[in-house]
Amino acid sequence: MTTTSRSHHALLLLALLALSGLLFFLGLGDMGLTDRDEGRNAEAGREMFESGDRLTPTFNGELRVAKPVFLYWLMDRSYHLFGVNEFAARFPSALFGVGLILLHYLFLAHQRDRTVALFGALMLLLNLEILGLGRMALTDSVLIFFITASLYGFWLGLHGEGAVRRWIWAFYIGMALATLTKGPVGFALPLIVAAIYLTWTRRWRDYWQNGIPLAGMALFILLAAPWYAAMFYIHGDAYASGAKANTIGRFLSPMEGHHGTVFFYLPVLLIGFFPWSALLPVPLYRTLRDWRGSGITGQRDSGASPYPDTLYPPTPTRELELFAALWVVGVFVFFTASSTRLPHYIGPLFPAAALLTASYWSRCLQDPMTKGIRGSIHLMMGLGYLLAIGFACLPTLYATYATKMVREFPLAGQVGIGAGPYLVTAILLIGITLVGYLGLNEERRGGAFWAAGATLAGLVLIVIVIATPHINRFVIAPPQELAYAAGLNLEPQDQFIAYGITRPSSVFYAKRKTLFVPFGEEDKIRAALKEPRRVMILLPESAQVKLPEEAVMLVPLLKRYGYVLLANQPMVTIPENAPKPPTIFGH
Repeated sequence: MTTTSRSHHALLLLALLALSGLLFFLGLGDMGLTDRDEGRNAEAGREMFESGDRLTPTFNGELRVAKPVFLYWLMDRSYHLFGVNEFAARFPSALFGVGLILLHYLFLAHQRDRTVALFGALMLLLNLEILGLGRMALTDSVLIFFITASLYGFWLGLHGEGAVRRWIWAFYIGMALATLTKGPVGFALPLIVAAIYLTWTRRWRDYWQNGIPLAGMALFILLAAPWYAAMFYIHGDAYASGAKANTIGRFLSPMEGHHGTVFFYLPVLLIGFFPWSALLPVPLYRTLRDWRGSGITGQRDSGASPYPDTLYPPTPTRELELFAALWVVGVFVFFTASSTRLPHYIGPLFPAAALLTASYWSRCLQDPMTKGIRGSIHLMMGLGYLLAIGFACLPTLYATYATKMVREFPLAGQVGIGAGPYLVTAILLIGITLVGYLGLNEERRGGAFWAAGATLAGLVLIVIVIATPHINRFVIAPPQELAYAAGLNLEPQDQFIAYGITRPSSVFYAKRKTLFVPFGEEDKIRAALKEPRRVMILLPESAQVKLPEEAVMLVPLLKRYGYVLLANQPMVTIPENAPKPPTIFGH
C-alpha cells in the first residue's frame, strides 16, 4: 500500500468516524428516556452504579433477569465518566454503533475494495434501524456489534491465510460477549448462520480443520459461563425461572403483547433499512439462486471438484455474498419463527444486508446493464413516496386519534405535533425525485447513491433537531420532571408512588424505589397513606377522580403538562446544592 493510498484510506476512516459520530451522538442526551426498555435498562445500570454490586442486575430494588449483565457493566462505567444522565445511559449504544460502522468498513476494505467498503459502511449507517438502535439505551447496538464481529471472525478464520486465520478466535469471543449482552440469542444467531453456510457450501471439513471448534467452544464457555453460573448459584430458581421465561418462553409464546403475523418483519426490513432495502431483493434472490445447493470455491466432502451447477464462475467475492445472503435469511427466519416479535429484533441482519446491497450497487455502476437495477430504483422511489405520504398524513391521523392517546399523553387533544412531519415530507419528495432522476439515467446513476444517503441523513437530522425536542417537552419529560422533583424531596424512609403510570423511567429520575399502582389497585394507596411517613403520588391529572377517599387530604405540589405530583405534606423545594437536573429540564 503506497503512502497516497494509506492517506486516502485514513481520510475515509476519519470521514466515516466524523459522520457516524455526528449522527449517533448529536443531541444524544436531549430527550428523556423512553419507556419501557430504555427506562428499565438505564435504571438497572444506575442501581449497579449506586450499589457497587457488579454481579446482580436489579430494577426498582428487585432482581432483573430479562437481560444479562454486560450492558449494565458498560452503563456503570459510563455513569462514572459522565454522571447519571440520559447521555451516559445511551453512550454505550452510540459508541458501539460507531464501532460497528468502522468494523464493517475495515472488513469490506480487506475482503473487497474501498469503494464497496465505503458504500457498505454508509448503507449500514444511513438507515433508520441502526441509527435508532444506536441512540437508545438498549442492548441491541452492542449485540449487533458482537454478532457482526463474531461472524466476520468466522469468515476470516475459515478463508484467511497465515495470521488472518487467527481471527477465528473472534468468532467465539464475539459469541461469548453477545451472550453476556442479550442471552442465548447471542450464540444462537452466529451458530445458525455458520451452520447454514457450512451445510450449503459443504465446508464442514474445512471448519473442523481450521475452525478450532473444541478450543473455541472452551473459550466461549470460559468467558460466558461464569456469570450465569454465579447467578444460578446465588439466586437459584428465582433467576432460573425468570431467565427461562425471557428466552425460551419469549420464543415460544408472545410476551407483553409483542406478536404479529409471519409477515411482520417484511415491512420492518423495507422501512428500517430504507432507502437501501430497495436494492436488497435482487442480489439476495440472484445469489441464492445462482448457488442453489452447491459449494463455491472448495471441494465437496466426497472429494469431487468444482460444482457444475453454478451459473457463474466460483469466486471468493461471490462466496462472501452467499455468506451474507444466508446470514440475512437465517436471522430473518429465526425471528419470524419466534412468537414474540419486535421491530429491532432483526437488527443483526443489517450488516449482511449492507454488504449485499453495496456489492450490488458497485456492480451496477461498473455495468449499467446489470439486471434489476431499474426495478430497484423504482422500488426505492415507491417506498420513499409512500413514506412521504405517511408523514404528510400524520398530523391528520394524530388529530383523529388524539383522544385515544390521553392515557400515555394527557394533553394529546390540546398539543399539536409541530412542523416536523411536513419538513420530512418535503425532504423525502425532493430527495426521492432526485434519486429517480439520477438513478434511471445510466450516465448519472452514481449520484443516486449520494441523493438517497443525503435524504436519509436530512430526515434523521430533522427528527433529532426539530421533532425530538417537541415530543420530549410535551410527551416524555413531564412525568419525569415530577419524579425528579419528588426524589429530591423524599427521605429514604418516605414513599413515592406512580399511580396509573407504568413508566419505568420514573424510578430512574426519582432515584429511589417506586411503588407502581395500576388503576383498580387503590388499596395499595390506602395502605401507604396510613403509614406515618411522607407520601408523594405522581399521576395524570385526569386520574385524580379515581383516587380513594383517603386521598382527599393530598396537596397538589407541582403540575406539568397533564401530570400532577400530590403529597400528604405541603411544600416541595429543589435544594440549592442539588445535583444538576436531567436534560429534560432544559426543554
